[in-house]
Amino acid sequence: MSTWYKEEIILDNGDKALAQSPFIISASRSTDIPAFYADWFLYRMKEKKYSVWTNPFNGVKSYVSYANTRFIVFWSKNPRPLIESGLLDYLEERNIKCYIQYSLNDYEEEGLEKGVKSLDYRIETFKQLVDRLGKDCVIWRFDPLILTENIHVEKLLSKIQNIGDQLTGKTKKMVFSFADIEEYKKVKCNLKRNNIDYKIWNTELMEKFADNLSQMNRDRGWHYELATCGEKINIDKYGIIHNRCIDGDLITQIAWKDKTLMDFMKINILKIQPTLFDDTPQIPKDAIKLDNTHYFYSNCKKGSGQRVFCECMAAKDIGEYNTCVHLCEYCYANTSKESAKRNYEAHCSNKYSETITGR
Repeated sequence: MSTWYKEEIILDNGDKALAQSPFIISASRSTDIPAFYADWFLYRMKEKKYSVWTNPFNGVKSYVSYANTRFIVFWSKNPRPLIESGLLDYLEERNIKCYIQYSLNDYEEEGLEKGVKSLDYRIETFKQLVDRLGKDCVIWRFDPLILTENIHVEKLLSKIQNIGDQLTGKTKKMVFSFADIEEYKKVKCNLKRNNIDYKIWNTELMEKFADNLSQMNRDRGWHYELATCGEKINIDKYGIIHNRCIDGDLITQIAWKDKTLMDFMKINILKIQPTLFDDTPQIPKDAIKLDNTHYFYSNCKKGSGQRVFCECMAAKDIGEYNTCVHLCEYCYANTSKESAKRNYEAHCSNKYSETITGR
């Protein structure tokens, strides 16, 4: 599943080129495409059928064709432009399915996310997207969990409780991660540059948080599936699993009627066989139910090049670092606020260019 097809494409200048043509797109771990680049993405998909991606390690540019795109995983702190731009309408026209990793945090009081919309706005956006796509397709992330002089475990849990109560019945999963500040140079530099007095998570604090979150999930009747993102610590004793943010099983559950995608993913959709009696037919114990008549077996394999504790399957990310202008104080995707602002200004001056940055 990690090998993409190749497509010959016609470039904006009329030349021909060979492009990778992925079935599954990540949009994007590197920047907030829904919030700032939804119009660009729609134009590149619909009108030009391709875009250009720049490798962050060597600066080499490559072409990405959307000819075979069958599924998109969106990542965002403000995905409302997916609706407003008409991008979701276009995906429906092409029968391209999607789900959204929605980072819905609450650092308003502390000013750690000064560029994001108000919490009320973001919660309302969450509900609008659930009404449009269904609760399987909008995943709540409180990510990252940051400790500072003024943010302790109890305060984080209080913030989560407020949001969790408002999202009850609107989503199935809540994903979180503990800010790994010492391991991520950009995060550490940005926090120091922005004078944020951060604290480091240790195992005791992680366990305390997990225990209390699990208890809250039960006591408040949320019944969320709780999961960590890219974490080494094993806290499954609290009912918290390791997440796959690009999840082949979830993709299958959403898009199992797309035979082209299922063939690519090597997923066999099987029929539940009727019984001779009146009782409900049962699927095998290790299978995953799709509806009352179909099931499948997981074939989710970790994509190459992922972090050690990341379980995501292979997908082509089309974003670029240093382009997100939420300008969060802890950002891992921007070297600096200034670089992000410069690149966004370049984008705005050449809005529908092959690249996000307009260069």
